[in-house]
Amino acid sequence: MKFTKQLIIASLVLPLTLGATSSFAHGDRDGKGPRGPQQECRMGGFDRGIMKELALTDSQKEQLKELRKDSREAMKAEFDKAPKPDMQAREAHMNQLKDLMMADNFNPAKATELVKEMSEKRIERQVHKLSQQHKMLSVLTADQKAKFFELQQERAEDCADKPHKGKRH
Repeated sequence: MKFTKQLIIASLVLPLTLGATSSFAHGDRDGKGPRGPQQECRMGGFDRGIMKELALTDSQKEQLKELRKDSREAMKAEFDKAPKPDMQAREAHMNQLKDLMMADNFNPAKATELVKEMSEKRIERQVHKLSQQHKMLSVLTADQKAKFFELQQERAEDCADKPHKGKRH
C-alpha cells in the first residue's frame, strides 16, 4: 500500500518538478531559429520572422541587436557570478522533493512550500522576460507595434489549428 501511495504522489509531484526545469529544455541554443514545429507556436517572444515583417529601420535593427547583446551579457555575468550556488540550490530543492516523496507519510505543508518556491522562481523568470520584451517593443513605432501584435495573433490562430506532437487533448 505504501508503494502505491508513493507512486501516486510521485505521479502528481513529478510533473510540477519537471515543469520548473522544462524552460531549459525549450531554449534555442544556437540562436539560429526554431528547433522544431513546437517552436513556431511559442507565443510572446520576438521571433525574427515576425520582426522581419515589420520593416525595421537600420537604427531599430541596431537597437534591437544591442538589447539582445546586453541581455545575453547580463545573463552570462549573472551565471559567471554564481553558477555553483544556483546548482547547489537546485540540487537541494531536488533532494527536498525526493525526501518528500520517499517519506512514509505525505506532508502537504512541505509540498505546498516546495511548489510555491518553484512558482516564485518561474514568476521571476517571466517578469524578467516581460521586461526584456517591453524594452524591445519600445524600439518600435506605434504602427510597428500594432503590426507586431497582429502578426502574433495570426500566428496564434495558425497554431491553434495545427496538431502538435506531444500535445494532450
